[in-house]
Amino acid sequence: MNNRRKDIFANLHFLPQGMSLFLFGLILLLASCQEKKTNKYIATEKKPATHQKHTYRNGQQNKVMTPFRLPLAASKIKYIDLDKDGDPDVMEYTIKGGIPVRWIDDDDDMTNKDLEGDMDNDCVMLDLNKDGSYSGPKDLVVDWSDEDGDQKADIQAIVDNNTRDNKGKWTSHYIWFLDDDHDGVFGYIDWDKLGFEGWDHEGRANFFTDYNGKSTMLKVHITTWNIKDLSYNWENPFLFFDQDNDGLSEMAIRMVDEPIAIKDSKDTNIVWDFSHHISMSQMTFDLDNDTRPGNELDYDMSLKFKGQGFDYSDQVHTFNNIKGLPEANKYFEDPRWRNTEKLIFPDHETGYDLVFSKGKWKECWFVFDEDDDCQRWERVEFYDPKDPFKIGAKNGGLDNNPQADPAGDRGEWDLDFSGNGQLYVSPMDGKIHLFGAETGYWRIDQNATYFQGWQGWRGPNLQPEDFDKAEPNKFGTIKYEDTDKNGFFDRMSFDLDGDFKFEETISLNDLGLKDQAKLYQPAKMKYKDYQNLFTEVANNQWINAQNALNVAQQHHISTGWYAPLSNPKSIREKYHDGYWLGLYLYKDLKRATKENKTFQNLLKKAYFSSNWKLLLQ
Repeated sequence: MNNRRKDIFANLHFLPQGMSLFLFGLILLLASCQEKKTNKYIATEKKPATHQKHTYRNGQQNKVMTPFRLPLAASKIKYIDLDKDGDPDVMEYTIKGGIPVRWIDDDDDMTNKDLEGDMDNDCVMLDLNKDGSYSGPKDLVVDWSDEDGDQKADIQAIVDNNTRDNKGKWTSHYIWFLDDDHDGVFGYIDWDKLGFEGWDHEGRANFFTDYNGKSTMLKVHITTWNIKDLSYNWENPFLFFDQDNDGLSEMAIRMVDEPIAIKDSKDTNIVWDFSHHISMSQMTFDLDNDTRPGNELDYDMSLKFKGQGFDYSDQVHTFNNIKGLPEANKYFEDPRWRNTEKLIFPDHETGYDLVFSKGKWKECWFVFDEDDDCQRWERVEFYDPKDPFKIGAKNGGLDNNPQADPAGDRGEWDLDFSGNGQLYVSPMDGKIHLFGAETGYWRIDQNATYFQGWQGWRGPNLQPEDFDKAEPNKFGTIKYEDTDKNGFFDRMSFDLDGDFKFEETISLNDLGLKDQAKLYQPAKMKYKDYQNLFTEVANNQWINAQNALNVAQQHHISTGWYAPLSNPKSIREKYHDGYWLGLYLYKDLKRATKENKTFQNLLKKAYFSSNWKLLLQ
């Protein structure tokens, strides 16, 4: 018996022995319970907080300082004079982790006092698997070239390799970056991981790789020694346009030459070739030009063309200085890319026009970022023409593409290319639509609750910015149909309560309204024309909403409820708030006048012709 218990028992000496033993036991029991309760709270306070663990594809989440540079030498530097001219052409050393590094001096300005090569016209090779090759399986090579002699790089090549026995796609890179705006930014290497990381960024969309401003990227995920002709590429090119010279991109075009597997190749390593045809082109536009620091990428609308495409083998670009030091060829298992003097791709001056002048297309897809939450580096990703009510990556719905916004975008598809990629503004809703589209769906995310962010990958590619719950359980849907096959939508169906059933369908034909509108031909449009078109659409949405307010007030409907939608501060807010304000007032007027069938019919005509003046007295 411990001392504390002895003291308790002694204080019960005045009671009969049986009763004292009973009370003593009861006191010990209560004390034990209290002690356990106290210990429980103490243990809870001492226990460290736990957080749900996620495996993110982007390893940037746990970085303290961004590794912008290659680590300096951790060993003695060895200098090698390849051309016997008295100065070094190569330096070798190891960095942390014992990784061997080799620099090749392609412009003959290296000295034996240099701590590393330069980034204007040199090449760095990393023997990541330490097998002595530097350019073999799983190694990394980065090469810079100065084309105009200003001692600043204009071109960067990034080459990392797969293993010899893996000749497939997606596990290696062969990339060229052209710094068209001379800002010195190219592809970003994570020098901790020692690999290309095209998605690392600061803030929401300030990417370290050169997607901002005017630049060109050529890329394929195949090892160079498996490709027949290295003057061609897969994303060939990815063009970024800076239309107002603010260092940010307002437009981008991606052109794809899909790799073709070579059968019965004499060289068992060469298993891929390119068709020399652009068989798919995607273009995207920042319609309100609202990019700025903190909102570096904000595309609003994309067009995709698929089909036979066009031959671009005449789009040859020759270069003066991307060919490396001949004496260094012995260091490369595949020196072909180091000896090229040409790359073949459509550029900023020709690419857009070639899509329309030479392209033979079978389909055109359209997507509009209605909730304005896309800060992806490449485009507003497309919805698929699939089930409007299924949701989830690769689940057979509109957002089947893992990069697509689960909700908030509007997709339309011209699957026979009858509309030739033309656009129009429909009187039904005052929005830009794809001429020739048979159907379209707008999956509503009114307030961008399910924020897409900069990349939008879902599933195993979850990014640190993405919400754990990336997909809504309930969403509204608007369906568009061209029932008379004239290229213009003439019927809308609304599911605005999220029960996956359309509670209202409106037919312009039944209302005696025309569905036709002015056609806009992208083939004849410049970026400024797209911007002007959207500005006109947004202003008209707002004017229409003001007319709706006047009609509602004439019918004694209080409109102050919608004050949050009544003070737009930008072109985009005029577009967004104007549409929603008009829809709310339309529904209010329907309820308030439900007994007046004549007015109800006139109300539908006014709303779905974007002409509220029909109801103004």
